[in-house]
Amino acid sequence: MEVRDLHAWPSTPREAEAVQDLLRPMLELGEPGPVRPRTVAGLDVAYAADGGGTGTRLAAAVAVLDGTSLEVIEESVAVGTAAFPYVPGLFAFRELPTLLDALRGLKTVPELLVCDGFGVAHPRRFGLACHVGVLTGLPAIGVGKTAFVGEYEEPGRRRGDASPLLDGGEVVGRVLRTRDGVKPVYVSAGHRTDLDTACRNVLDLTPSYRLPETTRRADRLARDALAG
Repeated sequence: MEVRDLHAWPSTPREAEAVQDLLRPMLELGEPGPVRPRTVAGLDVAYAADGGGTGTRLAAAVAVLDGTSLEVIEESVAVGTAAFPYVPGLFAFRELPTLLDALRGLKTVPELLVCDGFGVAHPRRFGLACHVGVLTGLPAIGVGKTAFVGEYEEPGRRRGDASPLLDGGEVVGRVLRTRDGVKPVYVSAGHRTDLDTACRNVLDLTPSYRLPETTRRADRLARDALAG
């Protein structure tokens, strides 16, 4: 699939923030996006060792699933090295070069990208799901395992219960319970979708486990690539 080349890769935090500022106005938010996507891709990255510093070996994986059956349609993996130091708020720059290589290896163009990370639930309102969405032009959402920014009240204990994730008084995401009595996930819109639709899609992708099947399949694929 095609990925747009919209910027040079930064080498310093200031350059990386400038890239985020350049691309942020290209975000399309507020429209519902795909309600029942026929194909959904999970994106995830696994690191060798502790994942710190530049030059760390990593594997980026994309697993494309049928939106109804959740069966795998296509997989793509790229192995590379962390291209940027670990800086909070700029984590995407460590993973994106290799992740984009994995996306370019796909023959299927997914209708929705599900990132293991964040969209606008980000200090600069431009997390990994935003960045990937702008570069591919595809609807994208972020599903985080833990909160990165913001405050929230604990949602109810039942599947589907949710509470707003607030940062500076702005709703930047939603804390969503995907399994009864299990820790919630943190959903945020990335590009070409809205928060309500993002949460409906996450619930559709979590019939049996806390995390979306897209994330689970991509995570396993990336870890297997590193082990091999």
